[in-house]
Amino acid sequence: MSYFGEMKKNLVKHIAAIAGMVLFCSVLGLRSYGQFKPDDQALYDTIVHEDSVFFGAYNTCAIHLREYADFYADNLEFYHDKGGIMFSKTDVVEATRKNVCGHTTRTLVPGSLEVYPIANYGAIEIGFHTFTNSNDPPKTYHHPGRFVLIWHHIDGKWMITRVISLH
Repeated sequence: MSYFGEMKKNLVKHIAAIAGMVLFCSVLGLRSYGQFKPDDQALYDTIVHEDSVFFGAYNTCAIHLREYADFYADNLEFYHDKGGIMFSKTDVVEATRKNVCGHTTRTLVPGSLEVYPIANYGAIEIGFHTFTNSNDPPKTYHHPGRFVLIWHHIDGKWMITRVISLH
């Protein structure tokens, strides 16, 4: 191969490598957290607190199942990509008691939370979280799943009316 042919081949390799790095970095950028800037910081702080209390009860639901259940509105709709749809607060709480309590822990991915106001209703919370099962081998990687919670602020209380859980 000639000198110029070799240079051309190396140039193509370098361009392909740079393009690959740019693509890789752009994909990482799509999964980066912590760039959200809320329009309403007070609302954001409130929902972050509500999320913490709600999932604190979830993580200790063997003891705090009633506190966990109290966050759900009676007209709850729960959409789960693997489990399907549930339209009964009672059924969701019972499924949690049966399948979660005592062995599953939810962890919010730091910096992933986004909160958007819904005028005259409440807020939409979007984020990533992981779930760890006590039966998992140590150091098991848990892929973050996206979730959406729709919060209704009624009579001074924040209630979850809709859940979308994606893994």
